Amino acid sequence: MGAFTDPSVRQCHLLLLLGLVLKCSPVTWAQSNDNIPLGCGQEVDSLYYNLCDTATIWGVVLEAFAAAGVVSCFVLVIVLVASVPFITEKKKKSTVGLQVGFLLSTMGLFGLTFDFIVKKNFATCASRHFLFGVLFAGCFSCLLAHCVQLNLLVRKDRGTRGWILGLGALALWLVEVIINTEWLILSLVRPSNSSSTPLDPCSIANMDFAMALIYVMVLLLAILVAGVPAQVGQYKRWKKHGVFILVTASFSVAIWVTWIVMYVYANRKLNKLSWDDPTLAIALVSNAWCFLLLYIIPELCFLTKDSQPQQNYSETLYTNRGVGYENILKEHSPANMFVENKAFSMDEPSSANKPVSPYSGYNGQLRGCVYQPTELAIISKGGGEHSDMQSEAILPRATMSTQLMGGTNSTIRAEDVYSETQPHSTSNGNTFYSKAHW
Repeated sequence: MGAFTDPSVRQCHLLLLLGLVLKCSPVTWAQSNDNIPLGCGQEVDSLYYNLCDTATIWGVVLEAFAAAGVVSCFVLVIVLVASVPFITEKKKKSTVGLQVGFLLSTMGLFGLTFDFIVKKNFATCASRHFLFGVLFAGCFSCLLAHCVQLNLLVRKDRGTRGWILGLGALALWLVEVIINTEWLILSLVRPSNSSSTPLDPCSIANMDFAMALIYVMVLLLAILVAGVPAQVGQYKRWKKHGVFILVTASFSVAIWVTWIVMYVYANRKLNKLSWDDPTLAIALVSNAWCFLLLYIIPELCFLTKDSQPQQNYSETLYTNRGVGYENILKEHSPANMFVENKAFSMDEPSSANKPVSPYSGYNGQLRGCVYQPTELAIISKGGGEHSDMQSEAILPRATMSTQLMGGTNSTIRAEDVYSETQPHSTSNGNTFYSKAHW
């Protein structure tokens, strides 16, 4: 006991302990640094190493694309909602709710990508198996409801209301929610026959995961089947929207066939089990970006444009309502032309007659156009010079007098000529003189 109580002995013991600590600590520090991948900090949990590990570059690349997709979906939702007051067609406005739901589901797909990048545990595996089918079902349900609307618009130019389309898409989506919920309960929560502990969600076979998505595949095939008839109809302005859906569904089918073959068969055949998570993450990101680039962005471009056919009133006005004589002949029938020409001839002389000149001996009128009463007409009307003078007053004739012709005046007035040729008659001592009325 005295040796241990000696101060010098205590100092030796402390120095030995300190030396051991200093000797062992660099080894421990090096070992701990060796477990941290390049690009990650010491405070990062090992569960999230794939998000920052530069050695496994697929996680960093997919993380960047998924983050850009989340931001893009958020911006597109704001743009879509802000464009509602500028939509002029009510038929396009009825699909805005479907497109908002589609964008929210697509944003969920981008977010679910991070779940496949991080490492597996009970929470991540359960969320993977449940949300994968639910989010894809939300996207495909909105596309299928839009296909039904387009089939009605192409044939009748009249679709259903927006709330009916929303309820239809919601009903199709809830079917997948019920299927996945029941599948997870039966697979995970209920204990197996051999043990009393529930199964680990990460131990679910790849084939079982693919079989649980059969309903989502049925929705995808229904979109293709419903999109083809949308290209047949008399209202062609709606067909381009059907083309957007058909192209999106075609790319989705190609992506789904690829990842199912890789996930179920090819990775096992190549003995690359570590490729399972990258396969599903790439499928999520690629399909979500196809949704944005091939469907949402083209729909937003045509959302505020008025696609109703408008009649060119200015063209019809100036081509059919011209003032030329040939346009009048085109517009009017012969009966109308006769009435118009007849009314027009009451104010002007006939187009076949020449204008009457008071300075020539010939009045320019045809004999048949001038009223010349016969003797019988004069007798029946009372006869005499008064009738002749009345007829002469009504239809005067300009003739050249020989007396005036022999005069020195070079200018002859019509009144002088008429006064020379007009007879003077007396009745009861009064002189009757009729002057021409021009």
